[in-house]
Amino acid sequence: MGWKETDERLIRRGELSLAPSILKNHRKELETMNNHRIGRPYTTSNSIIKLLTAIRYLYGMPYRQLEGYTNALHRLVPDMPTGDYSGLRKRILSQPVDPYRHLAESSEPVTIAVDSTGISVHKAGGWVERKHGVSL
Repeated sequence: MGWKETDERLIRRGELSLAPSILKNHRKELETMNNHRIGRPYTTSNSIIKLLTAIRYLYGMPYRQLEGYTNALHRLVPDMPTGDYSGLRKRILSQPVDPYRHLAESSEPVTIAVDSTGISVHKAGGWVERKHGVSL
């Protein structure tokens, strides 16, 4: 394999497809999450936390850098919530990471797709995991 093919493969590993339609479900999901909640309401849906969990583990992104990532997403899509270090850390640590661990060690392309149906992580021809109609 030549350098050009290697470069293209590495570039594809960093691609992220984000459809703004996730924001339609984001508001509805937040409503459900905050219904009868005591204390500070959630501002970030579980679907977006799952996306950020996948990004963190796939790219080895520290929490402060992930906070900057949410700020950049917010500038591109103003309805996308921003995150803060402690809130992101607490929510991400509560997520199961087993589906993502082996992906970080792979040299194969990984695709993360987000749309109104949820988050999908796709690796070289097959879905990593699928639960309740939402891919993780």
